[in-house]
Formats: sequence, C-alpha cells, structure tokens
Amino acid sequence: MCDSMFCTHVQPVSRRHFLRSSAALALTLTASAGLGGVAATARAAGLPKPDNAISPDQALQRLAEGNQRYVSGVRLRHNFVHERQALAGGQNPYAAILGCADSRVAPEYAFDTARGDLFVARVAGNFANDDMLGSLEYAVAVLNVPAILVLGHEKCGAVGAAVKAVKDHAQFPGHIQSLVNALTPAVQKLDLQQADLLDAAIEQNVRNGMADLVAQSSIIAQAQQAGKLKIAGGIYRLGTGKVDFLA
Repeated sequence: MCDSMFCTHVQPVSRRHFLRSSAALALTLTASAGLGGVAATARAAGLPKPDNAISPDQALQRLAEGNQRYVSGVRLRHNFVHERQALAGGQNPYAAILGCADSRVAPEYAFDTARGDLFVARVAGNFANDDMLGSLEYAVAVLNVPAILVLGHEKCGAVGAAVKAVKDHAQFPGHIQSLVNALTPAVQKLDLQQADLLDAAIEQNVRNGMADLVAQSSIIAQAQQAGKLKIAGGIYRLGTGKVDFLA
C-alpha cells in the first residue's frame, strides 16, 4: 500500500514533450477551478507527478504537513520502484529548497517527500551565490516550481564561522573564507553583544537569502510578482526535526 499521490500510473515522457507541456500547463492552470481541476489539467499535460501541480500556498502547506509527519515519526510509504518509471522522462517538483550542506539536515526526509517532489540546492550556509541562483532560476523558469523555501538550521557551523570572523576577526583556510565572507552581512546587521547571536545570525541569514533571491534574479522576481511563486524561510531544529517557518 502507498499514498495515492505516489501511485498514479503515468507513462514516461520525453524531455522535449515535458518542457512543452510545462509551458502549456502554466497558461491553463489558472483556468481550472479547484484542486480537482488542476490535477486533471496536469494529467492531461502528461506531467510525471500530476499531484505536484499545485498553487504556491498549497506547496507551502504540503511542506508544513510533511514536516509534521516527520516530527511525529509517522511517514508516508513511497513507491520508489514505480516512481523510477514515472520520472524517467522528466520532473515537476512542487517546491525548491535552498538549504545548507550540513549532513544532519536532509530536506527530502524533513518534509517526508519522495523522489521528484523537491528540487534541492545545497551549500554550506544556505546562501544565494551565482550557482544557487542559476539552479533555482532553472527550477522556476523550466520546472515551474510554485514555492522556494530558504532553509537554515540550528547550530550552523558556517554561520558560526561568520560570527567569529566579525567578532574576533578570525580567518579560515582555503575556500572556506569565501563562504564566510558571503555570510558575514547577516552578522553585521545584528547587535554583536546579544546572548543569542548565533541563533539571530542564522535567522537573519535566512531572511537575507529570501531577499537576495528576488533582488539578484529577475526571473525569480517576475515569477513572484506574477503570483506564480512564493518565497518562504524556515529554521530546522536539530533536536526535534521541526521546521519553524518564518513570518
């Protein structure tokens, strides 16, 4: 047994057909009334995972519900065998994640998702450099993801290094320093004397990432302005697995 979301029988499609269908879907979804209409349109377009063709609000809600399952320890059963066939010809994830490379934070687990559900770009410190921006622009412009979540986490070592760089003028070897340099603006916005400086810097870094996605990418900004995309932020709690979404 498995959840119906992951057991819909869909024939594999070619990449060319997938991209053409994605463009057609973007024009027709707004004409469909309700979730049933959206799902029917997605199936007609031949998307690998029709149930992933949802609105920005629905995408964020699905992330929150998946995280609730993960925290409680009650997860969906995913049919990976069937998904291989469905996803061989393309992908249509319902959300993109800009996350940290930390091994303790795995977005696919944290939101109880299957293959083809999340488009994940990860770098230590979850910040938006050119490579992350390019990856997320692809997710928005080609894959039509309706939501991007910038996901930070407690006790982030990369942000902690940035705190040391600002407070103690610490220097780090190799290319690590370039990561630290990218994260220092979040620390510099804060009161360096506050007791919870690391926690505050982690949250500020997430907020900076949300703003940078729009400020540095016209593709992402235009999708947001058109109502096709929402950008959210969250902090992953290592002890519980809970993601606290930022207001």
